[in-house]
Amino acid sequence: MSGSKRVGFTAMKEGTAEDFKIIAANDRETAGELPERLIEHLREMAHDDGAYRISRLDHVLQCATRAYRDGAEEDWVIAALFHDIGDVLAPFTHGQVAAEIIRPFVKEEVAWVVRNHGTFQMHYNKSLSEEERRSRDKFKDHPYYQLAVDFCEKWDQNSFDPAYPTERLEFFIPLIKKVFGRQPFSS
Repeated sequence: MSGSKRVGFTAMKEGTAEDFKIIAANDRETAGELPERLIEHLREMAHDDGAYRISRLDHVLQCATRAYRDGAEEDWVIAALFHDIGDVLAPFTHGQVAAEIIRPFVKEEVAWVVRNHGTFQMHYNKSLSEEERRSRDKFKDHPYYQLAVDFCEKWDQNSFDPAYPTERLEFFIPLIKKVFGRQPFSS
C-alpha cells in the first residue's frame, strides 16, 4: 500500500511484533478499499467480450439486473454481478476465484453456486458430449443443486442480449459498497 511505515525484515521469520502490526494496519486499509478495487475490476471487464455479442461487463450487469428485477436478495444480486469476475485472470477456475472473492460477504449457498456455476452452464453447451452436458448431475443430491440450476437458467445463460434493457454499473455501486463494506461473515 501507500502507507509510510514499512517493515524492517527481508524474510518473514526475521519480523518483529511491530513489523506484523504494520502489516495488519496495512491489511485493514486494503480491506477498506475493497469495494473500489472490485468496481475498478468490473470496469476493466468492459474491454473484453470473450467472443460474445456483448462485453463481459455487460453480461454480468445483465445478470445482476435480472436478479434485481426478480426481487432477489442482495447476496444473489452480488453473485450475479461478480460470478464471472475471474474469467480473464483464471479462465479455467473462474468460478472458484469469484466465489472466494465474495465468500466472506455472502451466504454459504450463494458462494457455492458461484463456485460451481461453470459446471451447471455446461448444460447449455451444444458442442459438448451428452455426458459432459450432464456434468451438473453429479451435484443432484446437493442441497444447493436447484439454486445453481435456477441461477444459471434465470439469470446467467440468457444474459448475452445486446437489446436487453440493462442497468448501468453506477446503479449497483451502492450495493457493492454496502456488501463489501460490511464485516465479513467468514474469511
